[in-house]
Amino acid sequence: MNRAELADFLRRSRARLEPSDVGLAAGARRRTPGLRREEVAALAGMSVDYYTRLEQSRGPRPSRQMLTALARALRLTDDERDHVFHLTGAEPPRRATASGHVRPGLLLVLDRLHDTPAQVVTDWGEVLAQNAMARALVGDVISRPPGGRNLARLFFLDPATRELFPPEDRPEHARGHVASLRAVTAARPGDPEPAALVAELRSASEEFARLWEEHEVSLRRRNTKRFQHPVVGLLELDCEVLLSHEHHQLLIIHTGRPGTEAHERLRLLRVVGLQDLTPRRTAG
Repeated sequence: MNRAELADFLRRSRARLEPSDVGLAAGARRRTPGLRREEVAALAGMSVDYYTRLEQSRGPRPSRQMLTALARALRLTDDERDHVFHLTGAEPPRRATASGHVRPGLLLVLDRLHDTPAQVVTDWGEVLAQNAMARALVGDVISRPPGGRNLARLFFLDPATRELFPPEDRPEHARGHVASLRAVTAARPGDPEPAALVAELRSASEEFARLWEEHEVSLRRRNTKRFQHPVVGLLELDCEVLLSHEHHQLLIIHTGRPGTEAHERLRLLRVVGLQDLTPRRTAG
Protein backbone atom coordinates (compact mmCIF):
# COMPACT_ATOMS: atom_id res chain seq x y z
CA MET A 1 0.00 0.00 0.00
CA ASN A 2 1.42 3.38 -1.03
CA ARG A 3 0.23 5.53 1.89
CA ALA A 4 2.02 8.70 0.79
CA GLU A 5 0.57 8.64 -2.74
CA LEU A 6 -2.90 7.81 -1.42
CA ALA A 7 -2.75 10.67 1.10
CA ASP A 8 -1.66 13.14 -1.58
CA PHE A 9 -4.39 12.05 -3.99
CA LEU A 10 -7.09 12.27 -1.30
CA ARG A 11 -5.99 15.78 -0.29
CA ARG A 12 -5.94 17.01 -3.88
CA SER A 13 -9.31 15.42 -4.66
CA ARG A 14 -10.86 17.04 -1.60
CA ALA A 15 -9.37 20.47 -2.41
CA ARG A 16 -10.91 20.61 -5.88
CA LEU A 17 -14.48 20.14 -4.63
CA GLU A 18 -16.81 22.89 -3.47
CA PRO A 19 -19.70 22.27 -1.06
CA SER A 20 -22.19 22.90 -3.88
CA ASP A 21 -20.57 20.05 -5.86
CA VAL A 22 -21.82 17.54 -3.29
CA GLY A 23 -25.14 19.17 -2.36
CA LEU A 24 -23.90 20.98 0.76
CA ALA A 25 -24.50 24.59 1.75
CA ALA A 26 -21.38 26.77 1.57
CA GLY A 27 -21.85 28.15 5.09
CA ALA A 28 -19.31 30.51 6.58
CA ARG A 29 -16.35 31.75 4.56
CA ARG A 30 -13.64 29.11 4.24
CA ARG A 31 -9.97 29.83 4.80
CA THR A 32 -8.87 27.13 2.35
CA PRO A 33 -10.47 25.84 -0.87
CA GLY A 34 -12.32 22.57 -1.07
CA LEU A 35 -14.31 20.43 1.29
CA ARG A 36 -13.42 20.03 4.94
CA ARG A 37 -12.19 16.67 6.17
CA GLU A 38 -15.28 16.21 8.32
CA GLU A 39 -17.49 16.76 5.26
CA VAL A 40 -15.72 14.07 3.25
CA ALA A 41 -15.87 11.72 6.23
CA ALA A 42 -19.61 12.29 6.61
CA LEU A 43 -20.22 11.73 2.89
CA ALA A 44 -18.21 8.51 3.01
CA GLY A 45 -19.79 7.25 6.23
CA MET A 46 -16.54 7.03 8.19
CA SER A 47 -15.12 8.74 11.27
CA VAL A 48 -13.24 12.02 10.89
CA ASP A 49 -10.28 10.49 12.72
CA TYR A 50 -10.10 7.58 10.26
CA TYR A 51 -10.19 9.87 7.24
CA THR A 52 -7.65 12.27 8.78
CA ARG A 53 -5.21 9.41 9.32
CA LEU A 54 -5.55 8.41 5.66
CA GLU A 55 -4.66 11.96 4.60
CA GLN A 56 -1.69 11.94 6.97
CA SER A 57 -0.21 8.72 5.52
CA ARG A 58 -0.76 6.78 8.73
CA GLY A 59 -4.09 5.08 8.22
CA PRO A 60 -4.73 1.34 7.94
CA ARG A 61 -5.48 -0.29 4.60
CA PRO A 62 -9.10 0.66 3.75
CA SER A 63 -11.57 -2.09 2.91
CA ARG A 64 -13.08 -2.33 -0.57
CA GLN A 65 -16.34 -0.94 0.79
CA MET A 66 -14.47 2.01 2.28
CA LEU A 67 -12.61 2.70 -0.95
CA THR A 68 -15.88 2.68 -2.87
CA ALA A 69 -17.41 5.08 -0.33
CA LEU A 70 -14.40 7.41 -0.61
CA ALA A 71 -14.59 7.41 -4.40
CA ARG A 72 -18.27 8.31 -4.21
CA ALA A 73 -17.73 11.05 -1.61
CA LEU A 74 -14.92 12.65 -3.62
CA ARG A 75 -16.84 12.35 -6.92
CA LEU A 76 -14.06 10.39 -8.57
CA THR A 77 -14.25 9.18 -12.15
CA ASP A 78 -13.89 5.47 -12.94
CA ASP A 79 -10.20 5.91 -13.73
CA GLU A 80 -9.61 7.87 -10.52
CA ARG A 81 -11.52 5.28 -8.53
CA ASP A 82 -9.35 2.52 -10.01
CA HIS A 83 -6.24 4.55 -9.17
CA VAL A 84 -7.25 4.68 -5.50
CA PHE A 85 -7.74 0.91 -5.48
CA HIS A 86 -4.32 0.39 -7.06
CA LEU A 87 -2.63 2.65 -4.49
CA THR A 88 -3.92 0.40 -1.72
CA GLY A 89 -2.93 -2.78 -3.53
CA ALA A 90 -6.54 -3.77 -4.18
CA GLU A 91 -8.05 -5.00 -7.43
CA PRO A 92 -10.52 -2.42 -8.85
CA PRO A 93 -14.14 -3.51 -9.28
CA ARG A 94 -14.85 -5.44 -12.44
CA ARG A 95 -16.60 -3.35 -15.07
CA ALA A 96 -18.72 -6.33 -16.17
CA THR A 97 -20.63 -6.40 -12.89
CA ALA A 98 -22.81 -3.82 -11.19
CA SER A 99 -20.43 -1.17 -9.88
CA GLY A 100 -20.74 0.42 -6.46
CA HIS A 101 -19.14 3.57 -7.85
CA VAL A 102 -21.61 6.27 -8.86
CA ARG A 103 -20.51 8.48 -11.73
CA PRO A 104 -19.91 12.13 -10.70
CA GLY A 105 -22.46 13.32 -13.24
CA LEU A 106 -25.16 11.12 -11.76
CA LEU A 107 -24.31 12.33 -8.26
CA LEU A 108 -24.48 15.92 -9.49
CA VAL A 109 -28.05 15.33 -10.68
CA LEU A 110 -28.90 13.73 -7.33
CA ASP A 111 -27.45 16.68 -5.41
CA ARG A 112 -29.53 19.16 -7.43
CA LEU A 113 -32.83 17.48 -6.55
CA HIS A 114 -33.55 19.42 -3.38
CA ASP A 115 -37.34 19.10 -3.23
CA THR A 116 -38.03 15.53 -4.35
CA PRO A 117 -36.85 12.15 -3.02
CA ALA A 118 -34.18 10.53 -5.19
CA GLN A 119 -31.66 7.74 -4.77
CA VAL A 120 -29.18 5.76 -6.86
CA VAL A 121 -29.45 1.98 -6.69
CA THR A 122 -27.91 -0.90 -8.59
CA ASP A 123 -30.17 -2.93 -10.81
CA TRP A 124 -30.22 -5.64 -8.12
CA GLY A 125 -31.32 -3.22 -5.40
CA GLU A 126 -28.19 -2.02 -3.56
CA VAL A 127 -28.70 1.60 -2.44
CA LEU A 128 -25.57 3.59 -3.34
CA ALA A 129 -26.60 7.19 -2.67
CA GLN A 130 -29.60 9.14 -1.35
CA ASN A 131 -30.49 12.79 -1.19
CA ALA A 132 -31.93 14.35 1.96
CA MET A 133 -35.53 14.01 0.80
CA ALA A 134 -35.09 10.28 0.13
CA ARG A 135 -33.74 9.81 3.63
CA ALA A 136 -36.75 11.72 4.99
CA LEU A 137 -39.15 9.55 2.99
CA VAL A 138 -37.72 6.05 3.32
CA GLY A 139 -34.97 6.28 5.93
CA ASP A 140 -31.20 6.57 5.91
CA VAL A 141 -30.29 3.36 4.13
CA ILE A 142 -26.71 4.47 3.47
CA SER A 143 -25.92 4.59 7.20
CA ARG A 144 -26.68 0.87 7.52
CA PRO A 145 -23.88 -1.71 7.33
CA PRO A 146 -23.11 -2.84 3.75
CA GLY A 147 -25.22 -5.98 4.12
CA GLY A 148 -28.29 -3.95 5.09
CA ARG A 149 -28.58 -1.62 2.10
CA ASN A 150 -30.40 -3.86 -0.36
CA LEU A 151 -34.04 -3.01 -1.09
CA ALA A 152 -35.11 -6.61 -1.70
CA ARG A 153 -33.38 -7.89 1.45
CA LEU A 154 -34.99 -5.11 3.49
CA PHE A 155 -38.44 -5.75 2.04
CA PHE A 156 -38.45 -9.49 2.69
CA LEU A 157 -36.46 -9.66 5.93
CA ASP A 158 -37.12 -6.38 7.75
CA PRO A 159 -40.73 -6.08 9.05
CA ALA A 160 -40.36 -2.34 9.63
CA THR A 161 -39.64 -1.80 5.95
CA ARG A 162 -42.89 -3.43 4.85
CA GLU A 163 -44.84 -1.07 7.11
CA LEU A 164 -43.81 1.82 4.90
CA PHE A 165 -46.18 0.47 2.23
CA PRO A 166 -49.96 0.03 2.58
CA PRO A 167 -50.79 -3.67 3.22
CA GLU A 168 -52.73 -4.01 -0.02
CA ASP A 169 -49.70 -2.83 -2.04
CA ARG A 170 -47.15 -5.21 -0.51
CA PRO A 171 -47.83 -8.26 -2.75
CA GLU A 172 -47.12 -6.15 -5.84
CA HIS A 173 -43.87 -4.87 -4.34
CA ALA A 174 -42.83 -8.41 -3.48
CA ARG A 175 -43.45 -9.65 -7.01
CA GLY A 176 -41.57 -6.68 -8.43
CA HIS A 177 -38.46 -7.33 -6.35
CA VAL A 178 -38.39 -11.02 -7.30
CA ALA A 179 -39.06 -10.44 -11.00
CA SER A 180 -36.31 -7.83 -11.17
CA LEU A 181 -33.77 -10.15 -9.52
CA ARG A 182 -34.79 -12.89 -11.98
CA ALA A 183 -33.98 -10.61 -14.89
CA VAL A 184 -30.65 -9.43 -13.47
CA THR A 185 -29.32 -12.88 -12.56
CA ALA A 186 -30.20 -14.18 -16.02
CA ALA A 187 -28.55 -11.21 -17.74
CA ARG A 188 -25.34 -11.46 -15.67
CA PRO A 189 -24.87 -15.08 -14.57
CA GLY A 190 -21.23 -14.38 -13.70
CA ASP A 191 -22.04 -11.60 -11.22
CA PRO A 192 -21.76 -13.25 -7.78
CA GLU A 193 -23.55 -10.64 -5.66
CA PRO A 194 -27.09 -10.88 -7.12
CA ALA A 195 -26.78 -14.68 -7.15
CA ALA A 196 -25.75 -14.72 -3.50
CA LEU A 197 -28.68 -12.47 -2.58
CA VAL A 198 -31.13 -14.78 -4.35
CA ALA A 199 -29.73 -17.82 -2.53
CA GLU A 200 -29.99 -16.00 0.80
CA LEU A 201 -33.59 -14.88 0.26
CA ARG A 202 -34.76 -18.25 -1.05
CA SER A 203 -33.48 -19.76 2.19
CA ALA A 204 -34.68 -17.03 4.58
CA SER A 205 -38.07 -16.05 3.12
CA GLU A 206 -40.84 -18.48 2.23
CA GLU A 207 -42.61 -15.70 0.33
CA PHE A 208 -39.53 -15.01 -1.80
CA ALA A 209 -38.97 -18.72 -2.48
CA ARG A 210 -42.59 -19.18 -3.58
CA LEU A 211 -42.49 -16.17 -5.91
CA TRP A 212 -39.11 -17.22 -7.31
CA GLU A 213 -40.61 -20.51 -8.47
CA GLU A 214 -43.21 -18.60 -10.51
CA HIS A 215 -40.39 -17.35 -12.79
CA GLU A 216 -41.78 -13.89 -13.47
CA VAL A 217 -39.38 -11.45 -15.11
CA SER A 218 -39.49 -7.65 -15.26
CA LEU A 219 -37.13 -4.73 -14.81
CA ARG A 220 -37.72 -1.63 -12.73
CA ARG A 221 -39.66 0.97 -14.73
CA ARG A 222 -41.73 4.05 -14.04
CA ASN A 223 -44.88 3.45 -12.03
CA THR A 224 -46.96 4.92 -9.23
CA LYS A 225 -46.00 4.01 -5.70
CA ARG A 226 -47.70 4.68 -2.36
CA PHE A 227 -45.81 5.32 0.88
CA GLN A 228 -47.36 5.35 4.36
CA HIS A 229 -45.17 7.96 6.01
CA PRO A 230 -45.43 8.12 9.84
CA VAL A 231 -45.41 11.94 9.92
CA VAL A 232 -47.09 13.29 6.77
CA GLY A 233 -49.35 10.33 6.02
CA LEU A 234 -50.09 8.56 2.74
CA LEU A 235 -48.22 9.79 -0.34
CA GLU A 236 -49.05 8.56 -3.84
CA LEU A 237 -45.98 9.40 -5.89
CA ASP A 238 -44.89 8.95 -9.48
CA CYS A 239 -41.73 6.86 -9.63
CA GLU A 240 -39.37 7.71 -12.51
CA VAL A 241 -36.45 5.43 -13.28
CA LEU A 242 -33.44 6.75 -15.21
CA LEU A 243 -30.95 4.15 -16.40
CA SER A 244 -27.15 4.16 -16.41
CA HIS A 245 -26.52 1.06 -18.51
CA GLU A 246 -22.72 1.14 -18.26
CA HIS A 247 -22.75 0.64 -14.49
CA HIS A 248 -26.09 -1.17 -14.19
CA GLN A 249 -27.37 1.64 -11.98
CA LEU A 250 -30.71 3.41 -11.66
CA LEU A 251 -31.59 6.92 -10.55
CA ILE A 252 -35.03 6.58 -8.93
CA ILE A 253 -37.00 9.80 -8.44
CA HIS A 254 -40.34 10.10 -6.63
CA THR A 255 -42.50 13.11 -7.46
CA GLY A 256 -45.93 14.35 -6.48
CA ARG A 257 -48.13 15.75 -9.23
CA PRO A 258 -48.77 19.51 -8.77
CA GLY A 259 -52.17 20.20 -7.32
CA THR A 260 -52.47 16.83 -5.59
CA GLU A 261 -52.47 16.09 -1.88
CA ALA A 262 -49.25 14.11 -2.34
CA HIS A 263 -47.52 17.19 -3.74
CA GLU A 264 -48.50 19.23 -0.69
CA ARG A 265 -47.42 16.45 1.66
CA LEU A 266 -44.02 16.29 -0.05
CA ARG A 267 -43.63 20.00 0.63
CA LEU A 268 -44.52 19.33 4.27
CA LEU A 269 -42.03 16.46 4.36
CA ARG A 270 -39.30 18.83 3.25
CA VAL A 271 -40.06 21.00 6.29
CA VAL A 272 -40.67 18.43 9.03
CA GLY A 273 -39.16 15.23 7.67
CA LEU A 274 -35.70 16.69 7.25
CA GLN A 275 -35.70 17.61 10.92
CA ASP A 276 -35.78 13.88 11.75
CA LEU A 277 -38.65 14.25 14.19
CA THR A 278 -39.45 10.54 14.30
CA PRO A 279 -37.53 7.24 14.11
CA ARG A 280 -37.17 6.35 10.45
CA ARG A 281 -37.94 3.15 8.63
CA THR A 282 -35.95 2.11 5.61
CA ALA A 283 -37.25 1.04 2.23
CA GLY A 284 -37.45 2.07 -1.41
